[in-house]
Amino acid sequence: METQSTLTVGQELPVQTFRVTRADLVRYAGASGDFNPIHWSDRIATKVGLPGVIAHGMLTMALVGRAVTGWAGSPDAVIEYGVRFARPVVVPDDDTGTEIEVRAKVRAVADDGSTQLDLTATCAGERVLSQARATIRTARPTPG
Repeated sequence: METQSTLTVGQELPVQTFRVTRADLVRYAGASGDFNPIHWSDRIATKVGLPGVIAHGMLTMALVGRAVTGWAGSPDAVIEYGVRFARPVVVPDDDTGTEIEVRAKVRAVADDGSTQLDLTATCAGERVLSQARATIRTARPTPG
């Protein structure tokens, strides 16, 4: 990837893809304490109107955050990050699971060394997040 200081408005960053399986949902449930059955039971998920078992929203957000830290170069270079959930990530009951594809486009580059990114996360061709944005530190200002 290009060096962080070379980001320009309109630039698209390299796509990052994350696979999510039912095993990942089990691990995330254990780590987060969120054992809601919509994240592991097709019967319950469909009973409440979902298309099937869905990934935890915060897991989806964390994966997109992982992409942002990759583009930023380190976790401490992320200044701000926020999303709204638009559509659930349905995770089939097989060994393959599903994929979340994350894209970023540079919205603005500021004089203070920060860069605003517009983020897009899709699963099966559908956007799963809206108003997804991040601000990263792309260059440290020179002490003056």
